[in-house]
Amino acid sequence: MHTQPYNVLFLCTGNSARSVMAEALLNVLGKGRFKAYSAGSFPSGQVQPIAAELAREAGYHEALRSKSWDEFATPGAPHMDFIITVCDNAAGEVCPIWPGLPITAHWGVPDPAAVTESEAARRHAFQSAWATLRQRVELLVSLPVEKLDRIAIQGELRGIGQQGQHER
Repeated sequence: MHTQPYNVLFLCTGNSARSVMAEALLNVLGKGRFKAYSAGSFPSGQVQPIAAELAREAGYHEALRSKSWDEFATPGAPHMDFIITVCDNAAGEVCPIWPGLPITAHWGVPDPAAVTESEAARRHAFQSAWATLRQRVELLVSLPVEKLDRIAIQGELRGIGQQGQHER
């Protein structure tokens, strides 16, 4: 029986918006049952201010930082149970070999940091990405993970990634 929190790593390329928002959401909504982390294949080195603001408003008060996925592929790094890519670039990249062969899924979300028009347009893009990620994280935390086998969990996680696809 799994007694510790399930460790989840959200991956993106820059680790500045979508993956850090998913990390914050799961750490708040997972209520200790899940421990979320985020990283990027080519981290930008900074978290987008609107992403950090949304995380704070949701009750996440730990420091968010942009970091490389290499941090999680080293000896002594937390063992990951699930790895979820949230950007299409990261989904297509060659990932490190993760110890323990975690369950993987792709939850593609349009990049709000790519919106460079007005402040209102940027905020709307971040809020839209936040809403999509929140819906998916809520579905994840409602899964009876403890009662499902690996194949069922993988199918459920991949199905969650299809939620909100019609809205694009």
